[in-house]
Amino acid sequence: MTHMDSIRTALFVVLALAILALVACGGGEGPIVPPPPAPPEYADKHMPEGWWADEDIIEQGRQIFIGAENIDVNCASCHGKTGKPIKAGARDFRVAERMKLYSDSVWFWRVSEGVPNTKMKPWKTKLPEEDRWKVIAYERTFGLKGLEYDVVKKTWVPVGTATKPNGAAPAADGAAPAADGKAKKDGKAAKPKASKTSAD
Repeated sequence: MTHMDSIRTALFVVLALAILALVACGGGEGPIVPPPPAPPEYADKHMPEGWWADEDIIEQGRQIFIGAENIDVNCASCHGKTGKPIKAGARDFRVAERMKLYSDSVWFWRVSEGVPNTKMKPWKTKLPEEDRWKVIAYERTFGLKGLEYDVVKKTWVPVGTATKPNGAAPAADGAAPAADGKAKKDGKAAKPKASKTSAD
């Protein structure tokens, strides 16, 4: 074996090991570490009450995600219609261990402002605040289906069990609370209202 053949063999082995390392790390997303906290202007933004469980809101989010509502917005073109990314570097929303580290505020911040040094661009100029929340409600179904973010406990919990920000516990009978904060007897809540914060 010549010296040149030895170098080629060594380079091939290094390249093969690098490819294996990328595959083992979930397509290049890297290790699972907490994202940075949301900046002050996003830290107090949260999913409108009742939207985690609202199937109409989730479906509207799906329509936005797949580009059916606005041809300029098609999250699925990178993240994939099934949540399996089709472009390198796109976040895989199916990885629950990673997505559980995202508060609703952090998720909203990243959708709104984009992620520096990645292909994830800011969507706040293309989507009003309400639509960004709808997309997040849908994206959450890939890896955190049946969960909602508990703002008080700062963790993901089963839908309908989150602590109310004013300290009130969820309805004892498991009925979803209405937009006015009162649980309905038949388990149906009034249609939630969008948050009244500005779009940007």
